[in-house]
Amino acid sequence: MPNEPYDVIVVGGGTAGVIAAVQAGRVGARTLLIEKNGLLGGTVTAAGVSYPGRFHGRGRQVVAGIGWELVTRCVAEAGAALPDCTTDTGSMGPQIRINVPLYAALCDEMCLDAGVALWLHTMPAAVGRADGLWRPSVCTKTGLCEVQGKTLIDCTGDANVVTLAGFEVVRPETVQPGTLSCRLSGYDANALDYDALDAAFAAEVAAGRLAHGDGGWNAEAPQVRRFLRTRGDNANHILGIRAEDSAGRTAMELAGRRALLRVYRWLRTQPGLENLRIDWVAPEAGVRETVVIAGETTITERDYIAGRVWDDSLCYAMYGIDMHTDDGAGVHGWPPEEGKVPTVPRGALLPVGSENLLVAGRCVSSDRVANSALRVEGSCLAMGQAAGAVAALAARNDIAVGAVPMADIRDLLTEHGAVVP
Repeated sequence: MPNEPYDVIVVGGGTAGVIAAVQAGRVGARTLLIEKNGLLGGTVTAAGVSYPGRFHGRGRQVVAGIGWELVTRCVAEAGAALPDCTTDTGSMGPQIRINVPLYAALCDEMCLDAGVALWLHTMPAAVGRADGLWRPSVCTKTGLCEVQGKTLIDCTGDANVVTLAGFEVVRPETVQPGTLSCRLSGYDANALDYDALDAAFAAEVAAGRLAHGDGGWNAEAPQVRRFLRTRGDNANHILGIRAEDSAGRTAMELAGRRALLRVYRWLRTQPGLENLRIDWVAPEAGVRETVVIAGETTITERDYIAGRVWDDSLCYAMYGIDMHTDDGAGVHGWPPEEGKVPTVPRGALLPVGSENLLVAGRCVSSDRVANSALRVEGSCLAMGQAAGAVAALAARNDIAVGAVPMADIRDLLTEHGAVVP
């Protein structure tokens, strides 16, 4: 492993990280991408939430660029067709179904074609800075290794790099529940008596033998019908999680699989479900919320809903508020104001007091309500490209990421297909 400094080091090869690395690599930055799993793609691949959205809003495309290129290439490779994405629901759809194995392979291909160095099965262990360079120590399968880079992008989703570097993060008192996606078969979804199944499920929840999140999202009226109708696709809730570190993540993964086993055993005792099978389960649970950075700018609910545009806005983020909860109906949502499309400023990607360190993805500086919409995959793809562009320009010109002229950033993003506010 070489000691020559990289221009850009991206930690986290998920939704945002892949795009950040490809953008930096395509403009000639010497780029390293570090990923904890054995495949790239993050939530789309490892967590099985394989329908990234949204790219369109208010009847026009607002997220494009490298992330859109990746998604559309995947659809074409699968021989599928895009839905009419211009349909304006003002909230959460339509979304594009993705072939997961193809998406993971295309992430590899796009990174390698851009000249990005990939280190899989690698995680950050410590983050230091000396002589104007970031010097993260990373844990490989054969031990610790120090790398060096001019700019550093945290795409872990949990601000792990920011935390290791000693900068402030914000931990909410409670966080949204996680979800363990699976694929069920062995039954006719159209022949089930859902009223009877929901009543029996609610009785098991009341008796304490099942949790309401095992089969759905609604604590007030526990139901299992959505879980069965979607065949386990993003349909349960893992309750009471704190998943920003290894201990919390372990507890969440164990709880998710325990819940799946629990509801599977019960469902097989119900009429029409005697031959129920679990054909697949996501390698890791999907995480909606952990921490956010304390950024130079914090995107508030009002900023998001009103479609605020800052002087340093880098990209759009079109999705409805999507707040999942452990109680009540389980999810609350509403769209941005009529005609408005939210944006993400550079300041929300910059931890307060840091130098040449950015984030992209779920841990962007924002309040809980705004973050419930910003965390989705389409927004993270756009943030990733923006962060990659800023980091590459800073490294090329030997200036701080906060000092890169906005005109230069917008020109570069536009050149690479992005839609810039």
